[in-house]
Amino acid sequence: MYGKGGVLIVTVLQIVSHFEGASSCLPYIPREAWDAKPPKSVEKFAGPIPYVIIHHSYQPGACLTGSECCEAMLSMQKFHQQDRGWNDIGYSFAVGGDGRVYEGRGFNVVGAHAPRYNDKSVGICMIGDWTVDLPPENMIAAAQSLIEYGVRNNIIASNYTLIGHRQVRPTECPGERLFKEIQTWPHYSSMLDVVDPNSIRT
Repeated sequence: MYGKGGVLIVTVLQIVSHFEGASSCLPYIPREAWDAKPPKSVEKFAGPIPYVIIHHSYQPGACLTGSECCEAMLSMQKFHQQDRGWNDIGYSFAVGGDGRVYEGRGFNVVGAHAPRYNDKSVGICMIGDWTVDLPPENMIAAAQSLIEYGVRNNIIASNYTLIGHRQVRPTECPGERLFKEIQTWPHYSSMLDVVDPNSIRT
């Protein structure tokens, strides 16, 4: 929400919710909490979801507080909707440096984060540039807990494939250091399915 003078006011601690049944009590910020603009349209796909794709935002940089992370979400949504012309923020979810999961398009909604995989994946963006530095442990734990929640509730397939964005598109994303990290996570696959980005819709 916005206060007098257009100043963003976020009472994160009062509006944090949790995924029902999540044993780790994963802190979760729904769209209305970060003041998301409405999507231009919503297209859904059936699950369980076979792919989990990890990204980094690069810009905006890392956020450390709830207020900063809400601003980062707004910045990404504005860029994706207005500059890129997409229906919404491209990612399914984003993870902030405050250790919270921010709802983007959500589960089983066609994204705009990985061409040819948008209708069969969960796109998780780690907010920040993780080329040199590793995301802090709370971010890694939150991302892994989100995936575990999806599997436990049959939203993500139990035999899902985990990959980095660069494995399906010519990009440095999710950053070299984060990419090395996710190679140690469960279900990581070294699959490579990169095509000329000019030949496909973004």
